[in-house]
Amino acid sequence: MSKSNYKGILFDLDGTLVDTAPDMAAALNRVLTDNGRAEIAYDIIRPWVSHGGAALVHLGFADVEGTQKEALRQAFLSNYQNNIANKSCLFPGIKTILNWVKAQNLQWGIVTNKPEWLSKPLLAELEFPLPYSTLICGDTLSENKPHPLPMLSACKEMGLKPSDCIYLGDAKRDIEAAQNAKMESIVANYGYIEKDDDVASWNADYRIDHALDALDIFKK
Repeated sequence: MSKSNYKGILFDLDGTLVDTAPDMAAALNRVLTDNGRAEIAYDIIRPWVSHGGAALVHLGFADVEGTQKEALRQAFLSNYQNNIANKSCLFPGIKTILNWVKAQNLQWGIVTNKPEWLSKPLLAELEFPLPYSTLICGDTLSENKPHPLPMLSACKEMGLKPSDCIYLGDAKRDIEAAQNAKMESIVANYGYIEKDDDVASWNADYRIDHALDALDIFKK
């Protein structure tokens, strides 16, 4: 079995490790219909998911401001929390990767800007071949991605150096966070990337179209 030059594999959550778009899109459309508005097509919503609840609410209610928009955001979060894993699932190939990580006796973890009160219930509903070694959420620390602190904290919890790890994410801030932490990075082209995103300009070390493609990188 091929050995890895990495000792730790880190993943972004939404759009990289877990396909959460179906449940987040459903939550937004419930809020839209509850407020007398038409639903938005899934294909339009999907690229916005990595940007979080505030961005999704803005997509649906760009004409609303202030306290009314905050109330809509809270309604979205409540809807999403109550239906957090109806259709969300691991992306194809992720279980194979984690089985390989287990066989290699490597560590793995998650660094996300999603808050802990949403991340942990979601992850609890999913089946992993082995438990994650670290989980850094959007409210774990004083800084979020693209700041390097979440990446560095994840490495510290695993007892590894950033140079021992590689990070897989689907947003520009993911790649910037890895770069700021002096860690190698992979862009998940299969994730929630907008068609106008200039992914090449992010200067990630690697780009992949399917999660399983990462295995070839991990084995280098």
